[in-house]
Amino acid sequence: MSSLAMQATRINRGAQEMKIDAVLLGVFAALLTLGLIMVFSSTIAMGTKDLNLNTYHFWRQSVHIAVGLICAFVVSRVPLWVWQRSSGVILCVAILMLAALLALGVEVNNSTRWFTIAGVRLQPVEFVKLAIVLYAASYLTRRQAEITKFSKGIVNMGLVLALIAALLLLQPDFGSFVVITATVGLMMFLGGIRILHTFLCLAVVAAIIPFIIAASPERMNRLSTFLNPWADPFGEGFQLTQALIAVGRGEIFGVGLGASIQKLYYLPHAHNDFILAVLAEELGLVGTLLVIFLYATLLHRALQISRTAELLGRVYASRLAQGIGILLVFQAVINIGVNLGALPTKGLTLPFISYGGSSMLACCIAMGLLLGVDRHNRQRQMPEPTTKRRSPGAVK
Repeated sequence: MSSLAMQATRINRGAQEMKIDAVLLGVFAALLTLGLIMVFSSTIAMGTKDLNLNTYHFWRQSVHIAVGLICAFVVSRVPLWVWQRSSGVILCVAILMLAALLALGVEVNNSTRWFTIAGVRLQPVEFVKLAIVLYAASYLTRRQAEITKFSKGIVNMGLVLALIAALLLLQPDFGSFVVITATVGLMMFLGGIRILHTFLCLAVVAAIIPFIIAASPERMNRLSTFLNPWADPFGEGFQLTQALIAVGRGEIFGVGLGASIQKLYYLPHAHNDFILAVLAEELGLVGTLLVIFLYATLLHRALQISRTAELLGRVYASRLAQGIGILLVFQAVINIGVNLGALPTKGLTLPFISYGGSSMLACCIAMGLLLGVDRHNRQRQMPEPTTKRRSPGAVK
């Protein structure tokens, strides 16, 4: 056997022995660790005042992570065909949960987004995001031959999105509507829809969004506040101005871990929606760039896993990996943009970092799905490279 063949054999065996993507797992662990540290830092004063226990949120988030890791492990071991065949049922259950919110949900800050079960709040939309990714991946797999046809390939998915959008806007939850629509749209684009149809869909969405914003005084206020938060810094613009102050105080290297002033009841929602502002204040531009790097690496690995699945002829696995990567990173991009004043306030968490049980559980399940695709790719049986032996009497 030639040296090239021997090297290929070693690579083949090494790939089969390595059952997990070490880079992806490292990013996962880094985001969880960084998030837990920042939750502790951003809530230490809150715990002391409200609960007389400054580690309350830290331990609750630790439990959220522990449960999420268990779910991620279990999900990663489930065969992908199970998710593909049950994606329609999962989506129907998720939509029913959204509909039930309108009658049974708990209203918080003028929004009805949560169930309260045995004292624990559950936010169904976090699981709807996963359900629509599972369904869209299955849809793109089943409709490969029809995806280029507007009436059959796009309209059907558009009707599903319209139903989800209507339920979300009734809560209201405009941010999740944007994340879900963009995620499915990008999945459809990568799945092979025509460029002309892509521009047509973008035009329809661009025409609808202004009406959606104009229909809600709260959304109009958020838009005007985003355009000029300093016009009312102690009213509508208070949250955004305090976030910008936090980011500005951090400068390059930050004021030091735990030394944030804005988390001391100046910045609302410092432990969930605006946790990045506290991170930027304490760890500076360096810490913010680290977070961006981690999410960029996550997206890169997701697309690499997707490409590997595609090359192996596993279309559903490929579309699922794309969808998970897009979902997590697109939501992170929106949250980062909001914290930096580049986008209007949306009320979206920062995946793996923000405090919250539903968000953490859904993000860990999403990572479990992505790791499951990677594990499925690595289970392929690669043929051992061989070299043809010439017979003793063969002519050279």
